[in-house]
Amino acid sequence: MYSFLISIAALMLGYLVYGAFVERMFGPDPRRKTPAVEKADGVDFIVMPSWKVFMIQFLNIAGTGPIFGAIMGAKFGPASFLWIVLGCIFAGAVHDYLSGMLSMRHGGVGLPELVGTYLGRTTRTVMLVFSVLLLVMVGAVFVYSPAVILGGMAGDGSRTAIMIWVAVVFVYYIVATLLPIDKIIGRIYPLFAVALLFMAAGLLVCLFIKWPSLPEFWDGFSGYTRMTGIADQPIFPCLFITIACGAISGFHATQSPLMARCLSNEKLGRPIFYGSMITEGLVALVWAAVASWFFYDNGAAQLGIAANSAAPAVVTAVSKSWLGAVGGVLAILGVVAAPITSGDTAFRSARLIIADFLHLEQKSLVKRLYIAVPLFAGSALLLWYNMADADGFNTIWRYFGWSNQALSVFTLWTLTVYLARSKGGMWHLVTLLPALLMTSVCTTFILVDKVGVGLSAGTAPWIGLATFAVSAILFYLWKNRSTQVESK
Repeated sequence: MYSFLISIAALMLGYLVYGAFVERMFGPDPRRKTPAVEKADGVDFIVMPSWKVFMIQFLNIAGTGPIFGAIMGAKFGPASFLWIVLGCIFAGAVHDYLSGMLSMRHGGVGLPELVGTYLGRTTRTVMLVFSVLLLVMVGAVFVYSPAVILGGMAGDGSRTAIMIWVAVVFVYYIVATLLPIDKIIGRIYPLFAVALLFMAAGLLVCLFIKWPSLPEFWDGFSGYTRMTGIADQPIFPCLFITIACGAISGFHATQSPLMARCLSNEKLGRPIFYGSMITEGLVALVWAAVASWFFYDNGAAQLGIAANSAAPAVVTAVSKSWLGAVGGVLAILGVVAAPITSGDTAFRSARLIIADFLHLEQKSLVKRLYIAVPLFAGSALLLWYNMADADGFNTIWRYFGWSNQALSVFTLWTLTVYLARSKGGMWHLVTLLPALLMTSVCTTFILVDKVGVGLSAGTAPWIGLATFAVSAILFYLWKNRSTQVESK
């Protein structure tokens, strides 16, 4: 438990110290008009109260990532705590804050437009396709996991019951994606966010009361990857893919522009963007601690379920056992609401990204339908096709996990180029180091994991080091060349 407590304190300190440092580096201007004021359209550009924007941003980025990802990542032992803390403070929160603020400075544009501005038009086109495909996958992934839980709670958990709930969630997606952001999202998301935060707070209190014996940093990291299901997965790079949303997630860079269109003051960026990521890290830490008790302190036996149970089963069993009937329902509601609300904003982001690319205004409902209908059809077909295969959903999830982190690589390199051009000096190191790390992670994972090339796990460290070094050399060659061109 001591490593867990240290991790919580470190996250809070990270917001107060490093968050303030990053904010000063960017230099928000409270006198500058934001896109919500300059481009108000009553649909997507709407000034909303800052507390409501925080709740929506937190719920948008949360999904099942900080819960399911933390549960699966806890199998790697105390390394999961370390990655959540360091990843969140120095990579994820910086990634979310700067992408949101940069979007605000560029009129609230989406991620592909930002990438095109700093990495070139060709990269912009690649990012457009990549982002839309990822967001469609998010819609498929985040409609299925809550449908499984709802199907088990309200039915027999059969495929028929699950698919009925899939249809119900899709209907909600269509309505929430097409209506103005303040009509559904702005009204019910804060309530769902409260449920998710209640779940985390309730479990945190239970952890203090139970005071389980959890793996500590000083126990070392060896011996924790021999568990069922991850015996062939080295900590590097698999931990960094497994725990994404609780540490760093490229999906967040598609969500921050949504809220950049709803803020009335640039000074609100740090509590909204950086603060939401730190809050998500706290949720991930709580679930990583709960899962560590489940895996390593006889928790599975106490709950009466198998030690290799899937993450949704762990969530349901722990919530009911620790929080009681009412608390368990609220906790499960939070777990159900988080992916649903991330899914509908994923479709909303995809709609706006395509609209920006086509220069198609979105005040008209008919023009929103032009873009939204093909998106929903594609996501539904993807889910239906893969559900026909017993392992189809797991395949989508693995590709989603890699694609999600690959998106963070594009975002981090965009931010690095921005800092190198606009700030000078060594400020670019703030995003360069995370960019190099995540480039190494994504390259190594696709070469080592079975969903990719399938090279020996023993080659992972060497591939990672080589990728890190080559990427750093290429960046500084570009930087030196750009400096010489500007000086002429």
